[in-house]
Amino acid sequence: MSSLMRRDRGGDVANRLNRMDRFLDEWMRALPGRRPFGVSMDWLVEDAIRVDQFREGDTEVIRAELPGIDPEKDIDLTVGGGVLRINAERRVEETTEDKGYLRHELRYGRFGRTLPLPDGVTDSDITATYKDGILEIHIPIPKTTTSERKKIEISKS
Repeated sequence: MSSLMRRDRGGDVANRLNRMDRFLDEWMRALPGRRPFGVSMDWLVEDAIRVDQFREGDTEVIRAELPGIDPEKDIDLTVGGGVLRINAERRVEETTEDKGYLRHELRYGRFGRTLPLPDGVTDSDITATYKDGILEIHIPIPKTTTSERKKIEISKS
């Protein structure tokens, strides 16, 4: 005689979905250019330039962390289509083949960041300075014309 075993299908399906979700998260983290399995969740912005963005009166200020870069040669700051693009390149000046590195974590190569601009900003308004590894960008926020509210009459048809 055979015995029947009853299964809880609801919990089993939920467990399978949770396992699949974890698997897909780890798989995404393992894609080329991403951190390996089991490392922190900031992998989405690993190749991006880290910035602080805030307002100082009527000016938006962006501070971008770019240490070890020559601003005249290695930073490309452009404006277009309502966005500000910061592109930079850190170059290796020495050969590393014979150094016997135990760990080599300093990043070299191209990296960038694209940030939206406030409405009405023109490229001639934007200024930028570089000091001690920080690129500071000042964007004057244009005055918006606040018009008086006017009620629109609705007619019946």
